[in-house]
Amino acid sequence: MKKKIEGNKITILLHFLAWVVIIGIPLYYIRRWPFGKDFIWINYLNTLISGMIFYVNYLILVPGLFFRTKRYRYYLSVLALIVLFYFVSDIANKKAFSFVTEKARSGQVDIKPEERGRMMPPPPGGLRLRFPSRHIYLFNYGFNSVFLIFFSLGLRVFERNSKIEKLQKETEQEKLRSELAFLKSQISPHFFFNTLNNIYSLISINAEDSKKAVLKLSKLMRYLLYESEQGTPRLSTEIDFMQNYIDLMKLRMSDKVDLSVDFPEVFDDVSIPPLLFVPYIENAFKHGISYREKSFIAIRLEQEGQLLKFTCKNSIIAPAARGENREGPGIGLENAAKRLNLLFPSRHELKISKTDKVFEVFVQIDIQ
Repeated sequence: MKKKIEGNKITILLHFLAWVVIIGIPLYYIRRWPFGKDFIWINYLNTLISGMIFYVNYLILVPGLFFRTKRYRYYLSVLALIVLFYFVSDIANKKAFSFVTEKARSGQVDIKPEERGRMMPPPPGGLRLRFPSRHIYLFNYGFNSVFLIFFSLGLRVFERNSKIEKLQKETEQEKLRSELAFLKSQISPHFFFNTLNNIYSLISINAEDSKKAVLKLSKLMRYLLYESEQGTPRLSTEIDFMQNYIDLMKLRMSDKVDLSVDFPEVFDDVSIPPLLFVPYIENAFKHGISYREKSFIAIRLEQEGQLLKFTCKNSIIAPAARGENREGPGIGLENAAKRLNLLFPSRHELKISKTDKVFEVFVQIDIQ
């Protein structure tokens, strides 16, 4: 509402400035004529008529008829408007010229002092001013009226299209925010569910480590509930979150898992959307480690200028070897890809490769 009021104020100001220019330029030259002061108010009269033609079309006919696809009625109304104001203008200008002519005949015309010495004495009976010929007046009036009609129509159509385009962008942005919020709302419970499963498995192995795991989980959930909801956290806090999650997952890892983590120590602490890379790390721990056979996870994050490059590799372990009966639905990777498309539509690269034994994800983001 506030933006709409501000927009209306700007429109009114622009219209006001435009009419100041339209009135001011002719006024500047008319005042320099020998009889300029007597013709100033005729200029005001013609400007008033032009303004009425412009705003009747701009405010009434275009939105009331043209935009409602009542084109036939609109064209008839425009024609009637031009004819009506032609007669009004004709009568008003004739009256004005008659008034000035009478002043000229009676010698009451206001002539500038600097012009008096250069002017010939008036003829007997005083000066005579003639109204422009009917053809010239009709041509001038017709040209000005048609110009005002087309200009007001074009301006109104441009403003309407701009408003529609702005509304579409706002709608798309709102839709984007809703989709992102929905995807994020899915990722967080998905993450929480998998983490609780890991802690549950850890309880039967090591009760002391399970206590540490619950403490680490509380820190992770604090980040999910508070910091990530504030908007776009810093890269440093996102790295801390990933490291805490990895530390939590390490509590239930066996010696058969080869884990490699490489996060940058020096980096530009930019703002990034939360949980961009976590689903891929989560997927690696869920599907890439085993207690019965050797497995590995390799995680790497690097920053090159405005580019963030994330790589996550893991071995592919069958559900039976992971101690699971079946493969889960796995909505995490799908939602992560959707978020990347929404957040960085033309500024990201996602590559997922899979062989019989290795699953690899590569994500590159332009954070400029």
